[in-house]
Amino acid sequence: MKRNVDLVVISDVHLGTYGCKAKELLQYLNSIEPKTLILNGDIFDIWNFKKSYFPKSHLKIIRKILSFASTETDIYYITGNHDEMFRKFTDFEIGNLQVCNKICLNLDNKKTWIFHGDVFDASVQHSKWIAKLGGKGYDLLIMINNLTNWLLVKMGREKYSFSKKIKNSVKNAVKFIGDFELTAAELAIDNGYNYVVCGHIHQPQIREVVTKKGSCVYLNSGDWVENLSALEYHQKKWSIFYYEEHKHLLKEDVSTEFPEISQIELMKIVTNFS
Repeated sequence: MKRNVDLVVISDVHLGTYGCKAKELLQYLNSIEPKTLILNGDIFDIWNFKKSYFPKSHLKIIRKILSFASTETDIYYITGNHDEMFRKFTDFEIGNLQVCNKICLNLDNKKTWIFHGDVFDASVQHSKWIAKLGGKGYDLLIMINNLTNWLLVKMGREKYSFSKKIKNSVKNAVKFIGDFELTAAELAIDNGYNYVVCGHIHQPQIREVVTKKGSCVYLNSGDWVENLSALEYHQKKWSIFYYEEHKHLLKEDVSTEFPEISQIELMKIVTNFS
C-alpha cells in the first residue's frame, strides 16, 4: 500500500556518482503517492559526471520522476550548484514538471520559501574550482567508505560514516552548518516566511528559529548519499523520513512503467548541459 503525502522534498541525490544511493531512493519513491514533489537541487551531479558511470539504478530514478510527472503529481525541479547547468532552463515547463531556482508556496496559510541553499556558500560563489575539487574529494571519500562498510557488514559490525564523523568533529564544519541554518532562517523571517526549506549541506533538520524580528521553522531535506532522508508535509505537519528507520517496510525495487531511456541517450543529454 502506497502512502499518500501532500508534499515531499528530496535533494542532493547526486545521480552519476558512486555515492548516490539510487536503489534505496527508488524504494522510497515507489512507496509514496505525493501530490507535490520538490527536487531541491543537486539531483544530478554534473560537476563529477562520468560518461563511464551511470548505472541502471540511476536511470530508474529518472524514469520514476517522469512517471510521477505523467500523473497528477506536480513536480518542481529547483536547481542547485552541482546541477547548475539546468539554470539556463529556469521557468521551463513541460506538463506537470517545472524547472526553477526557487519557489514560494502557501501551505495551509503558511508562507513557505524553498531553495537549494548554495547561494550562502562562498566557496561555490567565488572559488568554484575549489568547490569542484572538494566535490571530487568527497566522492572519493564516499567510495572508500562504501568499501569499508561492505567489509564491516561482512564482519557483522555496524556501518560507519567517515563524512559524518568529520562534520561532527571539525569545529569549522559545525560552525558552517549553524551559520547556514541561521542565515536562511533570518532571511526568511525578514521576508515574512513561516517556513524556509533548503538542501545543499546534507544535514536533515527541522527546528524553529526565533530572533528579535520574529520566528520561522527552518527545514533541510538532507541527502541520498549519507543520510538517505526526505522531508514530508502531510496533514499540516512536517516530518523527516529516514530510509534506515523504515527500510524494513519498503518493498524491493520494481520496474517503473515508463518508456525506456537508453544510457547512451542520457549521456548525450547530460553532456549537452555540461
